Amino acid sequence: MEKLKNLFKAKADALGAEIKDILKEHGTKKIGEVQLAQAFQGMRGITGMVYEPSLLDAQEGIRFRGFTIPELQARLPKAKGGNEPLPEGLFWLLLTGEVPTEADVAALSADWKARAKVPAHVFKTLDALPVDAHPMTQFVTGVMALQTQSQFAKQYAAGMNKKDYWAATYEDSMNLIACLPEIAAYVYRRKYQGGKAIASDSSLDWAGNFAHLLGYGSNEGFKELMRLYLTIHSDHEGGNVSAHTTHLVGSALSDAYLSFAAGMNGLAGPLHGLANQEVIKWIFEMQKALGSETPSGEQIAEYVKKTLAEGKVVPGYGHAVLRKTDPRFTAQAEFAKKHMAKDPLVNTVWNIFETVPPILQSLGKIKNPWPNVDAHSGALLLHYGMKEYDYYTVLFGVSRALGVLAGLIWARGLGFAIERPKSVTTANVKAWLKGEAEIWE
Repeated sequence: MEKLKNLFKAKADALGAEIKDILKEHGTKKIGEVQLAQAFQGMRGITGMVYEPSLLDAQEGIRFRGFTIPELQARLPKAKGGNEPLPEGLFWLLLTGEVPTEADVAALSADWKARAKVPAHVFKTLDALPVDAHPMTQFVTGVMALQTQSQFAKQYAAGMNKKDYWAATYEDSMNLIACLPEIAAYVYRRKYQGGKAIASDSSLDWAGNFAHLLGYGSNEGFKELMRLYLTIHSDHEGGNVSAHTTHLVGSALSDAYLSFAAGMNGLAGPLHGLANQEVIKWIFEMQKALGSETPSGEQIAEYVKKTLAEGKVVPGYGHAVLRKTDPRFTAQAEFAKKHMAKDPLVNTVWNIFETVPPILQSLGKIKNPWPNVDAHSGALLLHYGMKEYDYYTVLFGVSRALGVLAGLIWARGLGFAIERPKSVTTANVKAWLKGEAEIWE
């Protein structure tokens, strides 16, 4: 894919020169002040990194290279006869800042098909795991087994000029993205379908083939869902756990496979990507407790209050940055209105949406009572028959590769340094508060 590779190099060289000038003139300017609470409470809100592919605005939501999700749905190329954007187009945009043509997307799709060669030892490694191992454990293991193919690792060991780090990272990232659907689908078929793997269909796009590999090849609606899902879950700026972990590990010059695997271990946490699994579990538990598949708003309200009274959270609601309904939730709701408006579970999701925010707002402690992306995705997948909700985070992971690997290529293209923030001890903090020590020395 020389056009994309060369276009990225030109963009990276130009931006790198611009950054050099910015730092020369403004490098000592302070970007903000860190509060003591931020140091103790997860560095929330501290601006401490540069990440090119996307930016999250608290009021406007995620923007991919400046474009909103509705804008991407309108402007990115689509599959023949389809209405949802192709993830290949989104990756092109994240890497270059330019909206690709249909020819660009077709060429990138063909390039990924040519690169999608998973070595036999990857499947043997997966087969050595217990079948009941969590899908994310199997997925990350598959990625780690694929690391034997890393061009960056081989070239670095042989003595690589640092100016070429980006090119090797680009090749590794492209190869990894190409192989992810087959690895992820193998995990699904192995765990839930008796190990009956399905061969790729070279006539399909990246997302369409993923749907096919999972066993939903005859369902055009599911293919469309995968195109939307893999696009909107791809990135959420650089500070979230999966993106930041990929960036952090990559800053040590770990290759794309090692860096992405680390990011996926972060995505597997219940406070991050695993939340989509928790949403469906909570809805099922509510339906069982209320004895109804279609509980009323009043019933949902009482169950929500009970959940909160027990010191639990309502999964799928709230976000660390957003202060409005997640645009990714809205995009999925619009998809549901078009394809499954009468689905009972989908309608329950919408009823929860009408019920939960006012209750959370009444508590006076929650800055964002609105639904995030996880509040809706499970209902869409269940509509098409994917009931194995502990697998949903793997779908999230395949999508997230587009954003975090684009970010990793940019980090190497701009020559970013190893990430090494300063830490302090509580004893140091106490001494500083008494005026007995300088906290940053």
